[in-house]
Amino acid sequence: MTQETQPASFAASEGIPSSTPTPTINTPPSEAASQQDPSAARPRSRRTSPSNLLQASRSPSGRQGRTGKDTGRPLKWAADPEDGEDEDEMTERPPMHRPTDGRSQQPLLKDERGRLSYDSPNGSARPAFVARRSTFRSRSPDFDAVSATRRKYTYAAFFLILSLISFTIQTETAVYIQHELGWNKAYCMLYLTHGSWSLLWPAQLLILRIQKRNMSWKAFWRRHSYIVRTTAQMVESQDLHLTNRDAHKSPTPYMIRTTAFVTTALTIAGGSWYVAVNMTSASDLTAIYNCSAFFAYAFSIPILKDKLRFDKIFSVAVAIAGVLVVAYGDAKPTKHGGHSGGSVGGGPPPEEGPNNRALGNIVIGVGSVLYGLYEVLYKKYACPPEGTSPGRGMIFAMAFGSMIGCFTLSVLWIPLPILHFTGIERFELPRGEAAWMLIISTLSNAIFSGSFLVLISLTSPVLSSVAALLTIFIVAIVDWLLKGEQLSKAAIIGGVLIIAAFLLLSWSTYREMDEERRKRLENDDPESDIDEDP
Repeated sequence: MTQETQPASFAASEGIPSSTPTPTINTPPSEAASQQDPSAARPRSRRTSPSNLLQASRSPSGRQGRTGKDTGRPLKWAADPEDGEDEDEMTERPPMHRPTDGRSQQPLLKDERGRLSYDSPNGSARPAFVARRSTFRSRSPDFDAVSATRRKYTYAAFFLILSLISFTIQTETAVYIQHELGWNKAYCMLYLTHGSWSLLWPAQLLILRIQKRNMSWKAFWRRHSYIVRTTAQMVESQDLHLTNRDAHKSPTPYMIRTTAFVTTALTIAGGSWYVAVNMTSASDLTAIYNCSAFFAYAFSIPILKDKLRFDKIFSVAVAIAGVLVVAYGDAKPTKHGGHSGGSVGGGPPPEEGPNNRALGNIVIGVGSVLYGLYEVLYKKYACPPEGTSPGRGMIFAMAFGSMIGCFTLSVLWIPLPILHFTGIERFELPRGEAAWMLIISTLSNAIFSGSFLVLISLTSPVLSSVAALLTIFIVAIVDWLLKGEQLSKAAIIGGVLIIAAFLLLSWSTYREMDEERRKRLENDDPESDIDEDP
């Protein structure tokens, strides 16, 4: 070893950088060595360090590789709507070099199904990374299925309680307005009740804004509109995994047609209540109208492809039997409210019987069928597909409820002047106490209807219909606690039957949802990209 190489060797051994350059001698490999080791004959591949990546991103060529193909603007990282971060924070991540010839988006396997490819909420043309969850699971599919189903049922339980409370308030106020204050305008009440649904989405937006008050309004609105728009696209395609064609198609025409179709069925079903209330008895009205739970299950089999299960049939039959016991087992007319406002019962039986009982029963029977059909049509054509997270389903249910309210206010005012000038129903707004009670009644119905739509979206029309029957027994309990009216044996027996039917149907629905989700997780089909936090 020479004197010139000794300092360099000592510095290298001690880890001290040397100022003297170490000579490097490149000796070509021999022929024998290259035959023994084929990799020795190949030149070493150049690896790019992070500093080189940063320099390349700042160079014109690096920026050119990150330019959008359609927009010509620099591509940005797709924003996950659940993070709630501003756009500026997301664009500070270091860039990545990807091929710009389109091959990066091609699947490795022919049968590989693509993930969601819609635009990100930042407006970039690059497909969004929609799944924040890793595909490598540390938990079993059984555990994931039980956890996801339990989370969905937690949401459903909250909105069930909210719907029962609001419907009880609506029933009590409607009875007081019609029977005590004497304001009985059937179609006007129907119009105001359904029109109040337009407040559902603004109220939800206000609540979400309070929860996300630390987020800027621009980021909050971009995130919320992204959720509503992409969920509407899922509803139209009935698939969690949108294709490029579905992602770039506007869902507005489909939602307008669906809103008009569903609202028409709802208005006819709700109007039948007001038509039949003066033609038949309160007992017949209560019993026949609440048979909508049976028709909801009957329509679910051909439209929603539900299985014919004995436990569901038995649960619905027990619930209807409970309604019949309450309706016909007591001499006093049962107090019950309609889903579209209005009420029946709550007073002494009329001295004169119904003037046209048979026709009234036919009218309310048609309304019962249409109301069951309305619930199934809403589930089929206006609810996101299975696998959608509860937060996303809740947001879209409230938005669709506002669409129904806006359609009612903008279109269904037309019969009001016709009824007024023909003398069938004089248009007259309530005043004084009746006005305040009507405001409480309509707002209570809006809360009930919004909760009912969320309940259908998260569970099923059959379970939601049977759950609504619980209000018959709850109203009787409220009258007992507040007014001192004793519970009759018919009310107690019928209430117990309805509660038992609801619990049995809830367990059956829970088990069915758990089985379907377990199969979906075994097939490696994860949920949508929005978690339970809306």
